[in-house]
Amino acid sequence: MEKNHTSRLETAREVLHEEAAALNTLAERLNGDFLEAVEIILSCQGRVIVTGMGKSGHVARKIAATLASTGTPAFFVHPAEAAHGDLGMITGDDVVIALSNSGESAEVVSLLPALKLKGGKLIAVTGRSESTLSQAADILLHTHVEREACPLNLAPTTSTTAQMALGDALAVTLMEARGFGQSDFALSHPGGSLGRRLLVHVKDLMHAGGDLPRVAPGTLLKDALLEMSQKRLGMVTVSEADGTLHGIYTDGDLRRTLEKGVDVYSLKIDEVMGRKPRSIQPDKLAAEAGFLMKQHQITSMVVVDAQGKLAGVLHMHDLLRAGVF
Repeated sequence: MEKNHTSRLETAREVLHEEAAALNTLAERLNGDFLEAVEIILSCQGRVIVTGMGKSGHVARKIAATLASTGTPAFFVHPAEAAHGDLGMITGDDVVIALSNSGESAEVVSLLPALKLKGGKLIAVTGRSESTLSQAADILLHTHVEREACPLNLAPTTSTTAQMALGDALAVTLMEARGFGQSDFALSHPGGSLGRRLLVHVKDLMHAGGDLPRVAPGTLLKDALLEMSQKRLGMVTVSEADGTLHGIYTDGDLRRTLEKGVDVYSLKIDEVMGRKPRSIQPDKLAAEAGFLMKQHQITSMVVVDAQGKLAGVLHMHDLLRAGVF
């Protein structure tokens, strides 16, 4: 590797080490002020408004989005736009989180008198405890860093990393305090693969009723193969009319049967079926079924009810078509 390439890697590693060290320091500095900020937000009757200018503004947008997606209603307000009318979006029932590393950002500081008049709580996220923003805030979350990772100590790097991480810590702490679970998360993320993984259950995708490949015990293998072919799931279940499950027979089992050179026309399904198939219950997440299929290297699973009776069959293709896996 050329020397300049090595030097570049060293620079990149120094940045990451420096920012990681700053986050460790930030973690040790957390105190009762952080807990009070959490309580203020938990008791908020309105929304959490996050604001900031420049790089802090970009971080503020992300914090607002993370809060909103984890159970704390929140949105971003640009401080310059707020000064020209958007301040009307903020009420006395809201909590404002204002980000400014210096605590002197003109656009943010100009909002302070109006915010005080509205009567809502103000949480400052800043690196200077003596700043104008800090002095006006009800709670100060201190994000001071010794220096920026920028070699000129000018570009917001370590300071914005600290802001971002503190926002994540706040969001996750609030998430746990609210008991925000998987189903709540899914309701906030109905689109995309994330929502599908959290919202879709096995019962939503399984083949049941007339679509379920099923034969009775004692069925000739040739007839079982016909049922397997017609249902096109690469397998057939063996069960009683009341759903009592005896086993399954898959296309993999068929290959192994043929390798033995047996007569498939006289053989009964009971002699070659698998007697302890992998199974899952209908109310389980489809994503869990996909994980088990991958783990055990199988393409289908039997679905059984709470009494162990046959309820359906789920195939890997069903998961893929639904975008769950």
